[in-house]
Amino acid sequence: MQVLICPDSFKGTLSAKRAAECMALGVVAVIPRADVACLPLADGGEGTLDAMLSRGGRRLEREVTGPSGKPVSAAWGILPDGTGVVEMASASGLTHVDVTTNDLLSASTFGTGELIRAAVDEGCRNLVIGIGGSATNDGGTGAVSALGVRFLDVKGEVLPPGGGPLSRLSRIDLSRFRLPAELKVTIASDVRNPLCGPEGATRVFGPQKGGSEEDLDLLEAGLSVYADVLAKTFGWNVAEAPGAGAAGGLGAALLGFLHGRFAPGIDVVMDHVDFDAAARSADVILTGEGSLDATSLMGKTLSGVLRRAGNTPVIAVCGRVLLDAEAQRDSGFHACYASGLDPDPETALVAATARALREFRNGRSWKVSLG
Repeated sequence: MQVLICPDSFKGTLSAKRAAECMALGVVAVIPRADVACLPLADGGEGTLDAMLSRGGRRLEREVTGPSGKPVSAAWGILPDGTGVVEMASASGLTHVDVTTNDLLSASTFGTGELIRAAVDEGCRNLVIGIGGSATNDGGTGAVSALGVRFLDVKGEVLPPGGGPLSRLSRIDLSRFRLPAELKVTIASDVRNPLCGPEGATRVFGPQKGGSEEDLDLLEAGLSVYADVLAKTFGWNVAEAPGAGAAGGLGAALLGFLHGRFAPGIDVVMDHVDFDAAARSADVILTGEGSLDATSLMGKTLSGVLRRAGNTPVIAVCGRVLLDAEAQRDSGFHACYASGLDPDPETALVAATARALREFRNGRSWKVSLG
């Protein structure tokens, strides 16, 4: 039996690579001679760099400015064809802050810009920038400030970092902003929200980054001013473009300043690792993540696996399954299993995978979660 294992990370518990290794142990415990292929996946957020480098390339470490202004260690990579890969979560992500104390008004993407600069200085002229998992809401101003852009108030003074001060923005100075004309940027993200408004960066994503109601009001006001100045600077309404609100507005900066184009993060990764060929040769596909819920089926890794699996049955083995029975029946999964994550998530995942393969081998299809 040929088994393709392609999980996302079990956030806060297991990397996608480690999850795949545990699932492989569960497979061979039931079918010792199974032909197992592991393709750890990601959708533009945490783990994107590792997934892209699984087919070769160089991983580089660099100290950059974290979202709170303190130095953090971040990674980026160069693929065999010279494409640079930047994972903004590595520099400006939630893993670098305590959400309960995160100062969202001043949180900055400056470190992400430092990684972009490092890739360009290394000679990369094609960049893939994964922008999931941000701890910021600065409209990407920090990132492009690291590239030479200056955001000025009415007195011509540079604004402090973060989205809060943007309510004082008067104009954008591009005189020190220089990037190669041939630079091409792919923004790996499934988010299509605009920059402002009820469906924008602040209102939709700000609360999960620690923003209080007062913070959110100030940030929304700042991004509204920023949107107007962006439109005057570039001659088009960047803020209304689909994806402008991704990663606290980093999407808007990458669209406006770097002329980036959006592509679904999961498809960027799946194309690179040649998922379709692996799926065609598999008898069954195993995928998973920490929590299977309604959002899992909305442009994220598991939805991408389902969409591109063809006729190969897909089994989800996740830490938790929060879909009700009807949603599981409608999801397209052959079966859904919940491993549980405590006290030993690795052992639990091995056992749940073994159970899934045993029942698949015996011809059983479950549309309800099995703990």
